[in-house]
Amino acid sequence: MAEYKITLSKTDEDILENDLTDIDSWIQSAVEGKINKCWLRMQEEWTNKLMNDESFTDPIPSNKPDFISLVTARSDYVKAKDKKSVM
Repeated sequence: MAEYKITLSKTDEDILENDLTDIDSWIQSAVEGKINKCWLRMQEEWTNKLMNDESFTDPIPSNKPDFISLVTARSDYVKAKDKKSVM
């Protein structure tokens, strides 16, 4: 599991505390929301790619971990940070 650390200036912390009762919970919820949106986009993109790939004849996994393992192991999978250099 990866851990990430963010640093807020005192000014930014004061701004957030004006609206939020728990900054840490809000950050966690924001990250979880982003992960869910990314998952939905990835699932849709790769389900379409797999279904249209005539050389792919295996079943498409119905659970997230197996689906992610399948996709990220493929030779045509490229992480977002590497897509610019591929194009």
